[in-house]
Amino acid sequence: MKNITILAFLIFSISNFAQIKGTVTDEKGNPLPFVSIFEEGTYRGTTSNEQGQYQLQVKEIGKNKIVFQYLGFKTQKLTVSSDSKILTLDVKMQEESFALNEVVIDPKNNPANAIIKNAIANRKENSEKTARFTADFYSKGILKVKDLPKKILGQKVDLGPDLSSNLDSTGTGILYLSETISKISYQKPDKLKETIIASKISGNNKGFSYNTAALSTYDFYDNTLEFDINLISPIANNAFSYYKYKLEGSFYDDNKNQIYKIKVIPKRDKEPVFEGYIYIVDDSFAIYAVDVDIKGYRVKNEFTESMTLKQSFSYNSKNKIWSKNAQTLSFNAGGFGVKFSGQFNYVYSNYEFPDSFAKKTFGNEIVAFDLNANKKDDSYWNEIRPIPLTLEESTDYTKKDSLQTIRKSKKYTDSIDAKNNKFKVLNILGAYDYKNTFKKYSFAFDGLLSPTSLSFNTVQGFNLGTGFSFKKWNEETGKSTSISTDFNYGFSDERLRVTGQFTHRFNAINYATISAYGGTKTAQFNSAEPISKLVNSVSSLFFKDNYMKLYNLEFAQVNYTQDIANGINLNAKLAYEQRKPLFNTTDYSFFKRDDIYSSNNPLAPDDFSTPAFSQHHLMKANLNFRFNFGNKYISRPDGRYNFKDEKYPTVYLAFEKAFAASEKNYEFERIGTAVQYDLKLNNKGILGMNFKAGKFFNAENISFIDYRHFNGNQTHIGTSDRYLNVFNLMPYYANSTNDSYFEMHLEHNDMGFIMNKIPLLNLLKATMNLGFHSLAIPDRKPYTEFTVGLDNLGFGKFKLFRVDYVHSYQGGMQQNGVVFGLKILNVLN
Repeated sequence: MKNITILAFLIFSISNFAQIKGTVTDEKGNPLPFVSIFEEGTYRGTTSNEQGQYQLQVKEIGKNKIVFQYLGFKTQKLTVSSDSKILTLDVKMQEESFALNEVVIDPKNNPANAIIKNAIANRKENSEKTARFTADFYSKGILKVKDLPKKILGQKVDLGPDLSSNLDSTGTGILYLSETISKISYQKPDKLKETIIASKISGNNKGFSYNTAALSTYDFYDNTLEFDINLISPIANNAFSYYKYKLEGSFYDDNKNQIYKIKVIPKRDKEPVFEGYIYIVDDSFAIYAVDVDIKGYRVKNEFTESMTLKQSFSYNSKNKIWSKNAQTLSFNAGGFGVKFSGQFNYVYSNYEFPDSFAKKTFGNEIVAFDLNANKKDDSYWNEIRPIPLTLEESTDYTKKDSLQTIRKSKKYTDSIDAKNNKFKVLNILGAYDYKNTFKKYSFAFDGLLSPTSLSFNTVQGFNLGTGFSFKKWNEETGKSTSISTDFNYGFSDERLRVTGQFTHRFNAINYATISAYGGTKTAQFNSAEPISKLVNSVSSLFFKDNYMKLYNLEFAQVNYTQDIANGINLNAKLAYEQRKPLFNTTDYSFFKRDDIYSSNNPLAPDDFSTPAFSQHHLMKANLNFRFNFGNKYISRPDGRYNFKDEKYPTVYLAFEKAFAASEKNYEFERIGTAVQYDLKLNNKGILGMNFKAGKFFNAENISFIDYRHFNGNQTHIGTSDRYLNVFNLMPYYANSTNDSYFEMHLEHNDMGFIMNKIPLLNLLKATMNLGFHSLAIPDRKPYTEFTVGLDNLGFGKFKLFRVDYVHSYQGGMQQNGVVFGLKILNVLN
């Protein structure tokens, strides 16, 4: 009944509005895109589309004053009078003439500096005027691709049948087109409640768009604006450290406000800065408009060439508030010869500025979809859409929506699947996927020569792995089921090991998932697997360093995970494990054949006959909790999507118990905790923190496998993006403990704050990392590391490398070394 009432109210509201529409051009008849159009004295507004077309909803037509506002052109105010529900009003706009002689403050000084200083001084007051508001919100997003090849670096580009059929023979077309209509409540700095009442995606009847107001809150009254990294606002408190300004003229709007046009010029090219224009209102020094560019390398995103952000503000003479009525964010990106472009338009209208909000207005749910938000028909959208569709967009909707029924049919999906499912002999070596789109299941074979199938270690020698997997899913309920099995054969120990796994997810609301896993495999003593198969293979075969230490694990376990409350996740595991020691079976390497490998015993690398432990079995139970405080989420009829609140740390609690062991001394208990947090220092970078602590009980004679092992690194190769869970020079098992422990990892990435200011080095477009790592365990001196390095290194658009100098010491023993970070290995592993 509630939804019917809301729908009836919306229909009634729409029917009581009239519509003014038309085209806006310059004096030569060229269409003007993104002209800001609003009804004077109200917050009802819209913008024109790329073809200059607009449509504006007003309560009724009759002596309305409609304002047309566009940067570089004179503001026009037209009075319309008609009894019709629809009025066509075409407008020709005249270019603005900028005057400089009226605004020169002091010939000896830059007049733009005085205006910007006043804008900075009045920034807080102007920001407070729009600190709390409700508004109607419209968004439209479009993503396009040009010249998409069929293969990149030898790998087939697979967009799926729906997306690939949208492209022409040259690989050009619209990948994504979507719109939303919503009502928002917002309170600075970051409280938002958005209810999406209409959502539409071209060619997708599910239609739950990702366009939200949360992604459009770029506020130049803040000191910084977040674009992967924080960019400095042209009117930030420290703006003069980053920008130069040039006054290019002024003009008067229809309310006799003098508007200054100021060019924003970066002082240093590699800094996180904007460039372009900001328009400031005289007397109040509020923002009238923004038109700035953002270079991709300035936000450390090499694949993005540039972004353009435009904002326009309208003035209400009753409350004397300048409020943002329209925003456009467009971008160009590319790589491998492929070009992508995108554009997101936002319209704010029907503002209200309450003195305060009710206590429960804002909560952890930041976006909610009405139940029938994706069910609105074309007549609804044609009536309420503030920005008319361009011909290209209209054609895209018509084409994709008409094809949607066909694409969802069994005949169509079977024909597409039949084409993609063709088996070739080479699939045995590579990989093979079989998919039934209509029945929603797939089957996959990993192949015999995939990047991670072949590896080397001294226990198995060369070993070959492959596997099969089956998955079935339901998009409406969020349920999914998967079954997989993995095979691994060691050519030196001549043994086949097999594991299998079953996983079922019950829904996409609390993500309740149960899984069963078992079989036989080789396992590292440190279950975190600090050394990858690829790195160990290279280290062994080329340098005769076999750092990976393995034992044989026969196991069966059951896992269950679920979000048990907002921001609280439970992960429980019950397992049976039988452990057997293993020994080296090969001394093969490409080089250094006269040298010998170390033994497979991490406690005694020179002892080739004594195992690290005796064969045994036990049961283990684990309970793990993760707490994301202040967790925010988006609610959709088909699921819930969580977003960690970056103001708070993530906390982990763990309890582990071993019982029913073959010998009593193998049984123990352990408690552990961890705290992870990223402290964002505005434009000065990010300080990452990871603290871990724990304590064993009744663990004096447990197996070395169950000790607490710490992630060392003896290969001098780093494989992770950040080093917040690794000791860069510590031997892998030198400090393992069955007592209490505390480890600390700190790493500050300057995000270019320092590097951007160093001549020549700033040409690298790199970031500087400073790190501190420490480990404390009983009866041993603490292990400590200091690191300094450069990240975001590479060639052209590929920034995949990092180099760190490391100094470590423990109990008088000091070590120095260099760690080379190869982030691509993190993907391959």
